[in-house]
Amino acid sequence: MSSSVATIVDYILYQILVKYFFSTEVSYVLGASVGMLINFFLQKKHIFELNRPLKIAFVISLLVSIGGISIGTYIVSILKEVEMLGGNQFIIKAIATGTMFFYNFYMKRFAFEKRFI
Repeated sequence: MSSSVATIVDYILYQILVKYFFSTEVSYVLGASVGMLINFFLQKKHIFELNRPLKIAFVISLLVSIGGISIGTYIVSILKEVEMLGGNQFIIKAIATGTMFFYNFYMKRFAFEKRFI
């Protein structure tokens, strides 16, 4: 549920930014960054047991998110060129989000709980 809230905010922000203000890549970075912050606080409160000092968990989570945002930005930059997608931002973002879901979950679990599985 927490990831859903963060993803919805990220998705809406991305769609607005890419339609009216910025390129696909800049919109992805901004939307994902806001989603990352929301997700961190919701996961801290509702999902994971904090087995590290909060500051350490936040730094690790931030580094994981920077890696994920970088990978996701690369994915959207490639997908926007795929002719079959026709520049459909909804589909492009959905593919990137789906691809990054497992990376984010297991790396955040490590950040909070010191474990992958």
